[in-house]
Amino acid sequence: MSGFNKVIDSYEEAMAGLEDGMTVIAGGFGLCGIPENLIAEIKRKGTKELTFVSNNCGVDDFGLGVLLVDRQIKKMISSYVGENALFEQQLLAGELEVELTPQGTLAEKMRAGGAGIPAFFTATGYGTPVGEGKEVREFNGRNYILEESITGDFAIVKGWKADTYGNVVYRDTAQNFNPMAATAGKITVVEVEEIVEPGELSPTEIQTPGIYVNRVIKGTFEKRIEQRTVRQS
Repeated sequence: MSGFNKVIDSYEEAMAGLEDGMTVIAGGFGLCGIPENLIAEIKRKGTKELTFVSNNCGVDDFGLGVLLVDRQIKKMISSYVGENALFEQQLLAGELEVELTPQGTLAEKMRAGGAGIPAFFTATGYGTPVGEGKEVREFNGRNYILEESITGDFAIVKGWKADTYGNVVYRDTAQNFNPMAATAGKITVVEVEEIVEPGELSPTEIQTPGIYVNRVIKGTFEKRIEQRTVRQS
């Protein structure tokens, strides 16, 4: 990797520098648009005591859920416990610290962190346990709580296409948390389905500019469905 070319060839190189105790921001929603191969590399590395910021924690045997098996995750900052029985089990047993955060607030924590905004006021959570101990301000007759933004040592992101400069396009609902996560990491790693040459992506379709991205890798993906529902025959 040299100059503006951010393409790397191995997942080992993609997650180089990740150490015990770091904070990782992960894109994805359920199993849609998750950086599944980057997660698998973290499992292979065996890095522990990690704090993960992600909407949810995958399922028992896929996505972030695979990192719970060997207790690599110390803390989850999430909006949804979801379909993960092991996540629920470790939470109730006090083995996993979980900071439940309203979904929109979580997205804005990432976006604001990436924009260099250290905190913001939101009405969401006021008067509930979410707001306990937080500063309250009144604006236009309504109470708001102060929420601190989030940045991570790493951000791991799933894109659809990227050019070698690190400009990224997402596909449909796989955008979800990925564009916000991509801005909020000190090191942002994006895995994509296709890598193209500079100029092949229209500037109007680029959703994450390459200035936010440090490493790009091309992967193959399982794209598992979290809840499959079929019509009765």
